[in-house]
Amino acid sequence: MPAEQNTYDAIVIGSGISGGWAAKELTEKGLKTLMLERGPNYEHIKDYKTANLDPWQFPHRGEVTQAQRKERPYISRTWGAKEEVMESWAKDIDCPYTEVKPFNWWRAYRLGGRSILWGRQSYRWSDHDFEANLKDGWAIDWPIRYKDIQPWYDHVEKFAGVSGSLEGLEQLPDGHYLPPYDMTCVERDVAARIKEHYKGQRHMIIGRVANLTAPIPGRTACQFRNRCWEGCPFGGYFSTQSSTLPAAVATGNLTVRPDSIVMRILYDKDKQKATGVEVLDAVTNKTYEFYSKIVFCNASALNSAWVLMNSATDVWPGGLGSSSGELGHNIMDHHYNVGAAGVMEGYEDKYYYGRRANGIYIVRFANLFGDKRDYLRGFGYQGGGSREGWSRDVAEMSVGAGFKEALTEPGQWGMGVTGFGEILPHHENKITLDATTKDKWGLPVLSMDAELKDNELKMRKDMASEAQAMLEAAGVKEVRTWDNGHHIGDGIHEMGSARMGRDPKTSVLNAYNQVWDAKNVFVTDGACMASSACQNPSLTYMALTARAADFAVNELKKQNI
Repeated sequence: MPAEQNTYDAIVIGSGISGGWAAKELTEKGLKTLMLERGPNYEHIKDYKTANLDPWQFPHRGEVTQAQRKERPYISRTWGAKEEVMESWAKDIDCPYTEVKPFNWWRAYRLGGRSILWGRQSYRWSDHDFEANLKDGWAIDWPIRYKDIQPWYDHVEKFAGVSGSLEGLEQLPDGHYLPPYDMTCVERDVAARIKEHYKGQRHMIIGRVANLTAPIPGRTACQFRNRCWEGCPFGGYFSTQSSTLPAAVATGNLTVRPDSIVMRILYDKDKQKATGVEVLDAVTNKTYEFYSKIVFCNASALNSAWVLMNSATDVWPGGLGSSSGELGHNIMDHHYNVGAAGVMEGYEDKYYYGRRANGIYIVRFANLFGDKRDYLRGFGYQGGGSREGWSRDVAEMSVGAGFKEALTEPGQWGMGVTGFGEILPHHENKITLDATTKDKWGLPVLSMDAELKDNELKMRKDMASEAQAMLEAAGVKEVRTWDNGHHIGDGIHEMGSARMGRDPKTSVLNAYNQVWDAKNVFVTDGACMASSACQNPSLTYMALTARAADFAVNELKKQNI
């Protein structure tokens, strides 16, 4: 294929949450853009094969087959092993990874990536988060503050559609929201009692979620089906397929190439710039080169590092962006699998409508506003209050008319919360290339060497005890706590492999997500994060991507890159 046919203004590696945003922003600014996805095509509505099936129409009634478990051994260790989405996950046998320490890596290699499957919780970070490293003397300072990203939070929220309530909290800034989901009666009372007991210092709010509570152009409001991760035929939540991809396609400036594994970024050491990418066709095994003025790397936090590690190795043995010694280091996640739950009495005459695709959120309070703990940073909680349904276990009844009659009435109300805690950017938590293990296409795989440290383990004890104390203060009975342990990756919020910073000696990217060693390469997915906060990070990826795209186009016009 002639080189001119393979030449674009911009190349975007990856089609998930951040890749979709990069494609939208760049095409809307007039750049001819090629979006490369390593997995197959996946079309909105048409490919949501299970979204309208009834439970009894699933061949295995929700269970996963042994053949599927053999193909996907890593995801089979997690709660993601469900019949309705099992085929959404990458085949681990085709693209394995090795583990120095246990690591659960949730991957969806297809157009749209994990944007179909994500939990949609959408929270802004505050300066408490962006200033934390500097104030604690930990790792490196973020090169930006809330004022730098605030207009971009505005920008992405308005387009994506986020529902939520305005709370006026310093540690969790308000945004542009559609009307909030309603809390259940139990949640409302628990929230009020927590606020009263802690004298207004703790806040339980409805979750801020990228589900539409009112229609917006081109998309229909949430239908309260709560089957989001199967794909929403109504476009009721934000995904690449429902939102950014149609917008990019509408410009006429987008080319999408699925089944395209980016092996490396092409680098001109004389010009100190990238010239494009080398791609392996996942189906034909043929290689191609595509050329562009700028490259956006949005392959997901760990895969973006993998691409960089395999690029410009003739200049830097550790890969493009490795001159600081930080590429592949500072791996983070959010640790969870810890919380508390109990029984709520006195609401037997109450129920709720529909299957709300959201829960409550308890805002971080640890190590803020004078509160001091024996660890750094903090945590939030997600959860909810609801009644048991027909599938509950009825004690001493398993057959017969009595069993059936009991199940015609809803069970007891319960209230539960699960903590999501910040993981510090430990330099020794890292990923490296394992050249001794190859994937289906003969490419080296990642080796995972990351774990929870003492700070996180101390926090987990507090997460359980504070959850119990709050629920009991709110009148919840028979409260039990749990801690099921956490391996990095379990939180599905991997971050940090190519962090932003102020100094090329200690970071991979600058304040505008540019690779220090190649100013026309931008990394705007989870790889760029310098710390993890405790809020879900996807909204921040969106905002950083839109901000970097605006900067890149302006720099291109000025001929600075």
